[in-house]
Amino acid sequence: MDRETQNRVVYIIYCVSAFANQYGLSNKQAYSYLNRFKGLDFLDECYEAEHQLSINDAVADLSIICHRNGGALI
Repeated sequence: MDRETQNRVVYIIYCVSAFANQYGLSNKQAYSYLNRFKGLDFLDECYEAEHQLSINDAVADLSIICHRNGGALI
């Protein structure tokens, strides 16, 4: 795995954990929710911009994206 891919994976794991903490979920629950409501796709597609923002901004963005795709957590 190249360095950029490693950085992307670490960032996504960090975002899943921060999302879990924000909403009182386990990491597994947060991962499932973000996967179901396209949050993980968003993080992967928008990595270049998102990883330059604060983690709080990333969690807020994930909440918005998931809500637009049918998620109930806001």
